[in-house]
Amino acid sequence: MIQEALEDQSFLSTFHHVQNGAEAIQFLKKAGPYRETDTPDLILMDINMLVIDGHEALKTIKSTPSTKHIPVLILSTPNRKEDILKAYRGQTSSYFIKPDDIFKLYDLAEIIKIYWSNTATLPKNE
Repeated sequence: MIQEALEDQSFLSTFHHVQNGAEAIQFLKKAGPYRETDTPDLILMDINMLVIDGHEALKTIKSTPSTKHIPVLILSTPNRKEDILKAYRGQTSSYFIKPDDIFKLYDLAEIIKIYWSNTATLPKNE
């Protein structure tokens, strides 16, 4: 649903979706079927991913020279203080609680779009 909400906001020219944390790392390392993919300008991920959770994926992203500069946004259901603190200690750029309502999700997508495409300047990958 978040992909649809962000696409409706005309926020992303390209949106890549992977099934789990292991695929996310493989995608970012351009391994396997992802050899020809472009490095993303922004990463949006959940803490509750399968195989490798979001905290481990974030740790890998921020410790890898080719990806550590990419802003990572966490969009997740847990509203637990320890998850939020761990994400920020892991250098996430923002932590959003997933709304339980589709209209609030679209509102959140608009907020993300306004900030990350109109206010902030993202590093461009070469």
